[in-house]
Amino acid sequence: MIIHIDSIENSHKLIGIPAPKHPLVSLINLKDISILSKSTNTKFLLNMFMISLKDGAYCSINYGRNSYDFSNGAMVFTKPNQVLSSEDETIDNNAKGWLLFFHPDLIRKSALGKNIHQYSFFDYEIHEALHLSEEEQETVTEIVKKIEKEYLQNIDKHSQKLIISNIELLLDYCNRYYDRQFYVRTNLNQDRVSEFELLLKNYFSSEKPHKLGIPSVKYCGEELNMSPNYLSDLLKKEIGKSAKDHIHDFIVNSAKNQLLGSTNSVSEIAYNLGFDYPQHFSKLSKKKTGITPTKFRTLN
Repeated sequence: MIIHIDSIENSHKLIGIPAPKHPLVSLINLKDISILSKSTNTKFLLNMFMISLKDGAYCSINYGRNSYDFSNGAMVFTKPNQVLSSEDETIDNNAKGWLLFFHPDLIRKSALGKNIHQYSFFDYEIHEALHLSEEEQETVTEIVKKIEKEYLQNIDKHSQKLIISNIELLLDYCNRYYDRQFYVRTNLNQDRVSEFELLLKNYFSSEKPHKLGIPSVKYCGEELNMSPNYLSDLLKKEIGKSAKDHIHDFIVNSAKNQLLGSTNSVSEIAYNLGFDYPQHFSKLSKKKTGITPTKFRTLN
């Protein structure tokens, strides 16, 4: 069973709290929630953005292909049309934290509405949550409290702009904290980079290019149990390239070896690497090296 939540008002009714003070944004304290899910078979389809902070109490939540045990301070970000479910049949009354809901209509005409896709963590899997120190938790909580204070007072022509500005400020801090999280996990991340390299090596050493074509970032992420965005962001932090760029570089380097180490035609090499059309291979090669595969072969 999937319950559709299309408005802030509906989310309040479902949770069992009074009607919202603002139709497009609401901050909910976890201690005020009387119900999250009465059944492990219940799923929720949210038509809004949700940012959550939970600390110090057990709760297992399903999101995307994964579940996560929130026993320590962690933030999760979901965008409209994402499905959530809880594995818990009872609510932990010791839960600490909050949920910030905001409807897409709130930011639709703003600069944030145009640029929110740049906050890639809205597409992360739930096990890629942002883990915060106590000081960081205090910082983000202060910001959401400002959002709450703004919509609780009399709404005027400045209200929406100030609310949106604070949401953007919150997201910018979360970007900073994710950068810190990538940095402190650099040893683990280097292992993931090595796993990614091995994945590409094994892929192009098999028959998969003939069957599946060029590996997508989504495919690589699934094989490594990471969301495509998280994989790309991790690689950008570690090696300065996105996952897509790294895949393309791997392909071009493999092509160079085949161009110099075999007599296969450019078309044969293109097909061996998973291209449906040789011209697509030539276009990528020229983009990366400045010359076509045929020209590269004649210069070496």
